[in-house]
Amino acid sequence: MRGVQMRRAKAWTSLLLGCACVLGWSQGTQTIRVNGTGSGITLLKPIAEAYRRAHPDVRIDLGKPLGSSGAIKALLAGAVDIAISSKPLGPEDSAKGARLRAYGKTPLALVAEAEVPVADLTTRQLEDVLAGRMTRWPQGTPLRLVLRPEGDSDTQILRAFSPAMNQAMSLAQARPGMLLAVTDPEATVLISRTQGACGASGLASVLGDGFPLKILSFNGVSPTPAALANGTYPFAKDLHVVITARTSEAALAFVDFLYSPQGRALAQTAGVWVTAAAPSGR
Repeated sequence: MRGVQMRRAKAWTSLLLGCACVLGWSQGTQTIRVNGTGSGITLLKPIAEAYRRAHPDVRIDLGKPLGSSGAIKALLAGAVDIAISSKPLGPEDSAKGARLRAYGKTPLALVAEAEVPVADLTTRQLEDVLAGRMTRWPQGTPLRLVLRPEGDSDTQILRAFSPAMNQAMSLAQARPGMLLAVTDPEATVLISRTQGACGASGLASVLGDGFPLKILSFNGVSPTPAALANGTYPFAKDLHVVITARTSEAALAFVDFLYSPQGRALAQTAGVWVTAAAPSGR
């Protein structure tokens, strides 16, 4: 009798496991893998959370930022479904099937460690900081400049401001022993933890990463999406959505949400001025 009961129990267990597998298969979670520039990944956190609440069967994997170039390489290799880039596509990327859609802009904010005793930098002061002529803050605290790599979009944005700024940046890049951050999140961490530090990072990353930083105005203008829109703040990072012909329907639906009224409103709150209209087709 006991043997019969055990066989029945095993049969019921097998049946239940089989049903669970079928149910799990039919209601399986779809994963959308996204990577890109640090500001872009930080921007997507509240948008992805809102999308998941409306689509509980979707999981959005926002990996550690690879940067624009790294994310596009991962996209073309099939390792991610969507890339968020602050750079335009190169001819080789386009030839391999990458498709770029404009999205918006986030201010490239000048930021400093929280105890730095200034709230604004003028053009001349920023040039002096980069060139190494200004090495201390007004109260005497040593000034530690955090740079981005030469090929980074942040470096190129500052270079493009004026010939004098371009020359100052060249001096900064040539100075030995400089602190270097590869991505926006790395920059916000390094600046927040280094006494007297200052540098630049996308506003979306500054607001979303949550590290204690002082956001500096530039020539009296604060780095906000509204200041970008009215042309009073000069430093802006472009944000693009990059997909391929292999991008899944689930991922394309999330892209559509980015351009929707709700997605645009969330982006604005996160520090992004959405400049592009919703795509007319996929």
